[in-house]
Amino acid sequence: MRPGVRLAFDVGTSRIGVARCDQEGILAVPALTLRRDRYGSDLDEAADLVGEYAAVEVLVGLPRSMAGGSSSSAQDSRRWARSLAGTVAPVPVRLVDERLTTVTAHRRLHEAGLRERTFRGVVDEAAAVVILEQALETERLTGQPPGERVPPSKRGSA
Repeated sequence: MRPGVRLAFDVGTSRIGVARCDQEGILAVPALTLRRDRYGSDLDEAADLVGEYAAVEVLVGLPRSMAGGSSSSAQDSRRWARSLAGTVAPVPVRLVDERLTTVTAHRRLHEAGLRERTFRGVVDEAAAVVILEQALETERLTGQPPGERVPPSKRGSA
């Protein structure tokens, strides 16, 4: 397992959940929720977090269908990841499969005793934690970085 803090982002249409792990890549915890906007301030905030945590890698959830296909949400996540990669280079950005992460996050929050209407603000962070946990486990099992590396692009040219 490579050492270093990693950040995970669960990109939605209005919010982006953020999670981080410790230096050893053992514990994933929720960090915060960013608001999406059409001006790109969410990308600026995400890039600031990469610097603040001195992240060695960024993981962005890729929402595939259960059959593995792509969707408009997947295309949006790819565009966002490419823009972020162009902003935080040389820190690598990787897309990782996020199938069922929101379902898992909802289940965990229910098990913690929270009601659906009360966890709207934290479910995106919880989903980012699941994305990060799955990515860390994949790396532990395979010895390889998870997902696919994202080539950087200039903001707005995705």
